[in-house]
Amino acid sequence: MTRDRGDHSPRTLRSLNRFALATATAATVAVAASGCVVVHGEREVVPTATRAEAARALADFMTAYNKADKAYNRSLDAERVTGPLAAIDGGKLDAGHKNHPSGNPAHVPLKLTDAKFTIPEKAGWPRWFVVDTRSNKGNTDAHWLLVFTRSDASKVWAVSYLTILAAGDVPAFKKDEDGWAQPVTAGDAALAVRPRELGSAYTAYLKSGGDTFAPGAHTSRWRATRLKNATKPGLARQYLDEPLTNGDYAPVGLRTTDGGALVFFATRHFEKQTAAPGVNITVADPSIKALLTGEVKQSLTLEFVSNQAVLDPTLGKVTFLSRVEGLTGAKGE
Repeated sequence: MTRDRGDHSPRTLRSLNRFALATATAATVAVAASGCVVVHGEREVVPTATRAEAARALADFMTAYNKADKAYNRSLDAERVTGPLAAIDGGKLDAGHKNHPSGNPAHVPLKLTDAKFTIPEKAGWPRWFVVDTRSNKGNTDAHWLLVFTRSDASKVWAVSYLTILAAGDVPAFKKDEDGWAQPVTAGDAALAVRPRELGSAYTAYLKSGGDTFAPGAHTSRWRATRLKNATKPGLARQYLDEPLTNGDYAPVGLRTTDGGALVFFATRHFEKQTAAPGVNITVADPSIKALLTGEVKQSLTLEFVSNQAVLDPTLGKVTFLSRVEGLTGAKGE
């Protein structure tokens, strides 16, 4: 996870560095010592968390996140991050630790304020909810959206997606009279693209183009940049993109008041740079150096994980609101 974020171009994001429904089982309800009710794998449609539970999860995340960031030690927040955020944040922390073994010399504690909790009602596991916050880092007008996930009752709440939206880009969510939101299913056919197919649709678009996604920084302009950089004197670049859809990487979405949905999904991206004979590949980025395995003789392959927030309408093109990418590996050959 990048430590100061905004809605950047793909190249800038690299420099920053850091629904599925489970099969329901018999209903069992246990009352925790704190007094909150934990429902285990029930068939009944219920809120995924109480508002008090969600607030505690946010506080626990911030505490763990700041410990890990200060020490550059990913084990300190390992229980509180998962899915794409764990991969993105873990790459940043691993690189930071390699370059600064004694800790982060630029650490500033993250503060997330003005939290607004959007909690859906659903049956079974996994469970999740979304928090819209403001941050003391980056653009103070931006909204930091965090998706908290629990795969089952034995796990604590962990953040799987973190993305940043411009002030006017947070959509209005459809809610019932009690204020609970409505999730969209992974296979919702009423949307322009079924959420579980967004990752594969996006990677196909990056390879071949098409009209599934609206033009923008993370679609048409990124494709144009890749095509421009694919072949340059002495250096060729190849790209490979993969959808990430299993476990805590699964897409999640909330119904918006216009009938569409805000959907979060994840992808993995590889960029292989191959030098012509007699041409050297210079590795200057300290994070790449820290994560590098092998020796850069003729090629360098960079691996990134990316999490996206998009508006998936009932008709029309899918629109990107934000994309956050982090370096997770580098290999020399």
